[in-house]
Amino acid sequence: MTLIKSISGIRGTIGGAVSHNLTPIDAVTFAAAYGTWIKEQRNKENYRVVVGRDARISGEMIQGLVMHTLVGMGIHVIDLGLSTTPTVEIAVPMEHADGGIIITASHNPKQWNALKLLNAKGEFLNAAEGQYILEVAESNKMNFAEVDHLGKITVNDAYMDLHIDAVLKLDLVNVEAIKNAKFKVVFDGVNSTGGIIIPLLLDRLGVHTVKLFCEPNGEFPHNPEPLKEHLTDLSRAVVDHRAHLGIVVDPDVDRLAFMDEKGDMFGEEYTLVACADYVLSKTSGNTVSNLSSTRALKDVTEKHKGSYQASAVGEVNVVELMKQTNAVIGGEGNGGIIYPELHYGRDALVGIALFLSLLAEKNLSVSALKKTYPQYFMSKNKIELTEGLDVDGILKAMAEKYQNEEVLTIDGVKINFENSWVHLRKSNTEPIIRIYTEAPSQTQADSLAIQIIDTIKTIANI
Repeated sequence: MTLIKSISGIRGTIGGAVSHNLTPIDAVTFAAAYGTWIKEQRNKENYRVVVGRDARISGEMIQGLVMHTLVGMGIHVIDLGLSTTPTVEIAVPMEHADGGIIITASHNPKQWNALKLLNAKGEFLNAAEGQYILEVAESNKMNFAEVDHLGKITVNDAYMDLHIDAVLKLDLVNVEAIKNAKFKVVFDGVNSTGGIIIPLLLDRLGVHTVKLFCEPNGEFPHNPEPLKEHLTDLSRAVVDHRAHLGIVVDPDVDRLAFMDEKGDMFGEEYTLVACADYVLSKTSGNTVSNLSSTRALKDVTEKHKGSYQASAVGEVNVVELMKQTNAVIGGEGNGGIIYPELHYGRDALVGIALFLSLLAEKNLSVSALKKTYPQYFMSKNKIELTEGLDVDGILKAMAEKYQNEEVLTIDGVKINFENSWVHLRKSNTEPIIRIYTEAPSQTQADSLAIQIIDTIKTIANI
C-alpha cells in the first residue's frame, strides 16, 4: 500500500496507516494545506472552491472529507458531485472560484484515489505552489474558522451540460458534418463518469452509441488505463456491432483513445496527432507535447508549416510551454488533448469532437486515416522501485553511458538515436521508473526497451 506526496498532489491507496496510505487524516491534512494556500492568494471575505470526483468507490468518502475541511476553514464549496477532471477545470473560472479539487486517481486501479489541485484559472498548480502546499501539510500550521465564519456547500449539477455546450460551440467542431456522417460508435466508460458525459456528448452530435461499462459505480471492469491489452471487450464489440470506431476514456475523462473499425487500436499516441492535424489544417500555429510523446506530432506540425517543441512530462509543463509558444493545440501522448480555445487542460470531450469532425470531413475509415500519418511504434515499460534504489544515480549513469548520443536531461533522461529514442523517468504518480521507446517498427521499439532495461538492471544490480 502506498502514499505518494508530490508537487502534483497527493495520491495513494485507501486504508492502512496514516502517512503511509491515503487515509481520512491524510485527506483532511492535505485539503487544509490547500485551503491555507487558497486564503493566502488574496485577502477577501469570501473564498470559493469547486470540488468534483470520478466514480471511484472511495470518492464520496474522500470528497466529503475534503469539502468539510474547506468548510471548516471558512471556504465556500461548489459541489459538482460526480464529474470529470476537465469539467471541474471549466467550472472554476465559470464560478469565479479561487480554485478547484478533483477527487480522482486518474488511470490507477480502484484501490487508489487522489486530490488534483487547481488554481483560479482552473489549471494545475505549478511546482512552487505544489511544493508550498506540501510544506504547509508537513508543518501542520493550518488555521480554521470560528463558528460564525464557517463555509457553506452549494450543490451544482449543471456543469456536465455546460461543458458539452462549450465544446459544441467551438468553431472547429463541425456538428453538421458529424451528424451527416451517421457514425456508429462503441464507447467504453470503464464504469466511471465518462459513462455519463460522453454518451450525452455523442447523442448531441447525432452519433449512434453502443454503451459498454457506462454504470458509474467505480467497479472498473478492466484495468482503467486505456491501453490495448485492457480493451478486448471493446475490440470485440466494435466488430460485432459493425461500428465505425470505438472510443475509450480513463476514469476522470482527461485521456482518450480510439479503436478502428476492425477492432484495432488507432494508437493512444495518435489521438493527439490526428486532432492536431485537423486543427492545424484550419488554424496556422505551433504545437507542444512532452518528451515521452511520439515524434509523429513534430512531423505533422512541420507539414503544416508550424513549429513543434517538447516539454517535461506533466500537464502543467505542457501548458506552460504552450503559452510561451502560442501553441494552437498540444497535449500528451497518453491521449491527453489540450485545446486552448476551450481551456488549458487535457479534455477527452474536445478530443472526441475534433476527431469526429476530422473523420467526417475526410470521409475516411479510421484505419485509412491512420495510414495517412507517419508510422512510429512505441514500447511502454516500467520497473517497480524497491526501497533503497538510487534512481537519480541510475539515471545519471545512463546519461553517461550514452553520452555520445543526443541526451536531454530536463526530465529524467531522454536519449535520441538516429531513428529511435528512449525516455527514462521516475513517475510522479506511481513508485516506478517509466521506460518509453519509439522506433520505425514494433520489433525495434521492443528490442530497444529490452536492451535499456537490461542495462538499468546491470547498473542497479537488480
